[in-house]
Amino acid sequence: MDWYLMVWKKYAQFDGRSRRKEYWMFILFNLLAIFLLAGIGGAGMAMSQDNGAFLFVPFGVYALAAIIPSLAVATRRFHDIGKSGWMLVLLIVLGIIPFVGIVCSVIQIVFLCQDSQPGVNQYGPNPKFPEQAVGLFPGSAGLTPVAIGEQPQQASSASSLVFCKSCGTKLTDGSPFCTNCGTHV
Repeated sequence: MDWYLMVWKKYAQFDGRSRRKEYWMFILFNLLAIFLLAGIGGAGMAMSQDNGAFLFVPFGVYALAAIIPSLAVATRRFHDIGKSGWMLVLLIVLGIIPFVGIVCSVIQIVFLCQDSQPGVNQYGPNPKFPEQAVGLFPGSAGLTPVAIGEQPQQASSASSLVFCKSCGTKLTDGSPFCTNCGTHV
C-alpha cells in the first residue's frame, strides 16, 4: 500500500526514476480500486435504473484523477531503464492505430518489466541502490556546475566512486574485475 501512496504523493512528478515494484504495485491497487468503484456503480444500476447511474460518478472521478499519476509513474519507470518519457508518449499515440496498437502495447509491457539500469543514469540515481549515489545530488549525475562555454568536470566526491557497469556493484579501488559478476572493468 505504501508503494501505491508513494505514487499519489508524487502526483505529477515526471522526472527521476521509479522501481518496478513501485509501478506494478500502483497498477495493482489502481485496478482493484477501479473494479471496486465499477462494482458499486453496477450495483447501483441493478437496484435503480433511474438513479443508479449516479453511483458511477466516483468511478469517473477516480479514473480521471488517476490519469496523471499513472503517466508520471510510467514515465519514471521508463527513465529507470534509460528510456525517454517521450518514447512512452510515442507508444501510447501509436497504440491508437488498430493493429499497431497491439505491438506497441507489447513493447510497452516489455519495457515496463525490465530491470533497472545499474548505477546513475541521465535521469538520476538508481532507486534500488541509493547508496551508489553518495556524493551526488539529483540532476547533476556527478557534474559540477559550469559557466557557458566551459567543459563539465566530474565532482571530486563522485570521482572516487566506481561501480560495475554490468551489475552496479561498488568496486574497490584498482580492481580490474567486479567481485560480484566478474565483468572486466
